[in-house]
Parts: sequence; C-alpha cells; structure tokens
Amino acid sequence: MEEYVIEMLNIRKEFSGFVANDNITLQLKKGEIHALLGENGAGKSTLMNVLFGLYQPEAGEIKVKGESVNITDPNVANDLGIGMVHQHFMLVDTFTVTENIILGKETSKGGVIDIKTAEEEVRKISERYGLAVDPQAKISDISVGMQQRVEILKTLYRGAEILIFDEPTAVLTPQEIKELIQILKTLINEGKSIILITHKLKEIMEVCDRVTVIRKGKGIGTVNVSETNPTDLASLMVGREVTFKTEKTEAKPTSDVLLINDLVVKDSRGVEAVRGLNLNVRAGEIVGIAGVDGNGQSELIEAITGLRKADKGSIKLNNKEILNLPPRKITESGLAHIPQDRHKHGLVLNYSVGENMVLQTYYQKPFSRSGIMNFKQIFDKARSLISEFDVRTPSEFTPARALSGGNQQKAIIGREVDRNPDILIAAQPTRGLDVGAIEFIHQRLIDQRDNGKAVLLISFELEEIMNVSDRIAVIYEGEIVAVVDPKETTEQELGLLMAGSKRQEAGEETNV
Repeated sequence: MEEYVIEMLNIRKEFSGFVANDNITLQLKKGEIHALLGENGAGKSTLMNVLFGLYQPEAGEIKVKGESVNITDPNVANDLGIGMVHQHFMLVDTFTVTENIILGKETSKGGVIDIKTAEEEVRKISERYGLAVDPQAKISDISVGMQQRVEILKTLYRGAEILIFDEPTAVLTPQEIKELIQILKTLINEGKSIILITHKLKEIMEVCDRVTVIRKGKGIGTVNVSETNPTDLASLMVGREVTFKTEKTEAKPTSDVLLINDLVVKDSRGVEAVRGLNLNVRAGEIVGIAGVDGNGQSELIEAITGLRKADKGSIKLNNKEILNLPPRKITESGLAHIPQDRHKHGLVLNYSVGENMVLQTYYQKPFSRSGIMNFKQIFDKARSLISEFDVRTPSEFTPARALSGGNQQKAIIGREVDRNPDILIAAQPTRGLDVGAIEFIHQRLIDQRDNGKAVLLISFELEEIMNVSDRIAVIYEGEIVAVVDPKETTEQELGLLMAGSKRQEAGEETNV
C-alpha cells in the first residue's frame, strides 16, 4: 500500500452548530502537489486550519506518515514538519524579512538576538529554492509577491516538509503567478509535499497531480488531474454546468458618465504614477483597463474615488467636477466602488455582515433617523442582499472577518450594486473567487451595463478583461497608450501593448 505523508480521515468541524467540514477525507502522497478545490465557503481553509492546529475537529483522525497525531496548535504542526502559507499574510510591516522569519524562533548570542547568523541562514534557504529574497529588506518596501515568498521562507526556516498554500495566487500578478508555479515545482523536486487551495482551474491543470473536491462542507471525491479537465472540475465544484464564456449582447453606449482629462496623480513617494491620463466611460458600456500591476492603476482608482488627492487635471461625473472631493461626496454623486483590497477599503472586519452592508448608507433613511440607527431596517436589508447575492454566512450578525474571502467580496458587490450607481468602479472584482462566483459577478457587471449604467473594470486577468469589456484601455507608465475593441485584438497583442509596444508594432509582432 502506498504511504501517505498526511491522512485526514472523516474530519468534522462545527462552529456554533454550523457544519463547516462534514466527515471529509483527504490523503496527501509524498512528493505530490494535491489541489483542494471548492466554492467560496465550501470549507477548504477550515479543513487546512484543522491540519495546521488552528482549529480542533469535533471528530475524525489525522495521521502524519502513518502515525496518528493530535495537532493542538501550530507549534505542534511545525514540529511535525507542517507549514502553512496563509491567504492573508501574517507579517509585521516595520520588521525586516529576517526579523519576520525568525519571529518566535529567535536564536541569541550572549542574550542578544543573533540577527547576522539568521540573515545568512535565510539567504542560503532563499538561494536553494530560487526565492531571491533580500533578508535585510523591510516588509513595507517589498511587493505582495515578494511578501508571499517571505511566508514560504518562514515555513522552510522552521523545517517544513509538508506545505499548505491557501489561495496563493489570489493577490499575485500574472508574472508573479508564473514565478510561484516554478517555486512550487522546485519545492517538489527538493522532496517537499504540497496541498494547494485554489479556485483557478488552469493552475490545477498545470501544476497539480491530484485534486480533492469539496462542496458545501462535504467531500465530493479525489481525481487524478491527468484524467480530468477544467469543465468537469467546475461541475464537480459547483454542482452544475458552468459557462466559461460570458454571454452578452452588443453594447449600446450613450453619453459620457465619467470623463477624465490630463490627470496627474503622485504615488506615496511623490513620484508621478498617473501622467496626463485621458479616459471616458459612457452609459451602457463596460470599459476594461488592462495593464501590468504598478503602472498607475491603484493611484487612478484612488483619485477617482477620492481616496487620494490628484495633483492636476479633471474628473467629471455626469458633467460635474469631482476632482479631490471627499469620498462621501463622490459616492453621493452616483459612484460605487468595489475596491481591490477588500480588507483595507471594503469592509470593517469586526463589524457584522449586516453592518457592513450599509457602510455607504447607514446615515440615510430608513437606516438612521435623527442620528439614531434603526438596526431592524439594517438587518432586514442585509438579509435581502445576502439572499440575492448568495453570500454564504451563518447569519447577518456574523462578523465579516469570519467569512471566506469570496463571500466577503460578494457582500461588498451586493452593497455597491444595490445603491444603483451611475458608474461602478470594479477593481479586481473576482480576485479569490471560484468559477461559479466569477460567472455570477460577471453577469452582475453586464446587468449594470444593460440597465444603462457605466462600468469601469480594472483587472490583471486578461481573460476577464477580454471576456467582459466592450472597450479595453491599455495603461502603461501612468498613461492610456491604446484603446482597443476586444473583438479585434488578442491576448498576445494586449500583452505587448501592456509592455509598452505601440499598437502598430504589437499588431505586426502578433502576425509574425
């Protein structure tokens, strides 16, 4: 019989009567990448948090290399050679890479932390696995992709042989995803075993050996990746056939809703991130912005929504100047915003789901009268939106932080779409969502368009931009360098434009 390095047998986990894992079995072979696939809120992260010792199961057995174990906390997991790279990184921004890695496992000389020896050890591990991390860099100064590598280093520094990755590509750019996949392959070649939680079927097909599917807390089965395909996996995950191509009629745009002229916005270092940008979005259309991360997208969104002061230019919403107005004034002018960072700008995590549903409208009737909150109205509204947008939550009173990332996103989208805005700014709206939820969100964006509203979609997923947009504006070094029709371009041409090629050059290269 083939030895499994991890066996989770009939695991059951409940939260106040809500069954998150209903007798699930998962078995990991040595030297394999094993995908754990399921919808948002299906119980994937809960199952892995049980394995890592963050939760204790109500029933079931865990075996490591054939021996039954009781993993009471993450320290026990670490001692058993199990490490976890969480979806939301657990790093201290003001610490260096090395300080974060050794935190809780410091070595000292003469009563003083031996940082130099630790830095050398971190450097050796980084080079061995091709992680290319500077041990002396401060976390606040490095990219999201590099921060993830620090989390990987942290597990390797503690001697992990079994690594759990929770949605590792949810916050990465396409280039960083390619680099991560190479890192995963290197880890396997070095004798590690990996459990990969992901929604992205392409990644499963590219890098995984087997996949275990769970749906609504129940195990559906385990299949060999070589014997399946994305369509079958999507059906197993969602329980119905999923359409990968978004069906939509031809757009019928009318007048400008959003008009941006000569916009200049500086980043936090005082460098111009948006440089004389011009863009328009009309009622009845979806305009997608395609670009490599770091070309001014974040600063552009923040300037439009009032989260960052612009230095020059004009932003008009329905012919009224909104440049540098307070965010509330801008939202009251008819703008809604699905932020790219749902934790920083989208939710108050310690508030209930219901309270989060009225963050933009809590001071208005019927939710408030003479400064007094009407919680019955607030939670009645929340129940309606939870049902309409399929937010998987035990109740409207559940804290937002207890929801899966995808269900947090659906709550934000429900809140913003329900306000019936003239323009919806959707920044990475499907980041971290499963295929069923992506299909649902794309349809909501198209519904907004078909109801005569304007939609500005910012996404690093070229497939999403091509699939949903009626026009695509390519951003490069803070400027719109081309506007193309998705029906008349290719992902290759878009990629070249995003890298700075002019339209004619890009077209010539795609025809070679």
